[in-house]
Amino acid sequence: MPRSTARDRTGVNSRPGVLIALAGALALTFAAACAPPKPPGVPQKPPATPPRTGGTAHFSTLPPKSALPSDQTCAGRVRKAAEVRPGNAVFNNTVGHATAPAPPYGVLYGRVTGNFKGTTDEIIQWIACKWGIDEDVVRAQVALESWWHQTTVGDFSSDATSCAPGHPIGADGQPGQCPQSIGLIQDRTPYMRPYINDAAASSAYNLDIGYAIWRSCFEGAETWLNTVDRGRQYAAGDMWGCVGRWFSGRWYTSAATGYIGRVQDYLNQRVWTTSNFLHG
Repeated sequence: MPRSTARDRTGVNSRPGVLIALAGALALTFAAACAPPKPPGVPQKPPATPPRTGGTAHFSTLPPKSALPSDQTCAGRVRKAAEVRPGNAVFNNTVGHATAPAPPYGVLYGRVTGNFKGTTDEIIQWIACKWGIDEDVVRAQVALESWWHQTTVGDFSSDATSCAPGHPIGADGQPGQCPQSIGLIQDRTPYMRPYINDAAASSAYNLDIGYAIWRSCFEGAETWLNTVDRGRQYAAGDMWGCVGRWFSGRWYTSAATGYIGRVQDYLNQRVWTTSNFLHG
């Protein structure tokens, strides 16, 4: 586990404003332009994942309004990478279900599928390609959130209706409490109920839904982010602002800025290459 973490594992919720943040993101990122989903309970069979062929040298951040690559295109671009988290094997080989569109909102949630299998780093590459964000930023943020362990839980609460799937009150060593957040990017149950089962079961889906929210912010769609702090007004194209908003639910508050600094520290260290990480 990381020595420094974005979450308080002692049961104190360290994410002010996340209700507004995730509720707004969910409201703004459903897809009207996609075909209707199959009826509930009918699984949508994903196409087979193509073999790794060497792919792209590095996935970098794409500007707002860029054409984002498809699942299959990104699968073909992923470079082979060894597994450093063998405990993720089952989750890494479980795909999600296509996320249902909900008119009249935007198209981003209609792109969420979790339709990829691979090692943990290959999944991170696929996500970086799919959502147009620098792959090393994803590596650093996921290291801070979970140390790349899909089984990581956090944001403990006494609210039994908010427990992450498979983690009822008291099951994780916190008497009278349960974790709300789960997985590589720590998707949070109360604000992501329609998606949390897939987010818990599938590493790819866990990151897919999380970085759909990041992209919504980056595209400038989250106009409810109207808190101005440190002289910065919310606008499209601010990668780091949208990383901080994942943690704090606000735009460049002190909590968001502190989180950004921790992710940047991990990025500058390339923490995922260090002995501490590789043996964690």
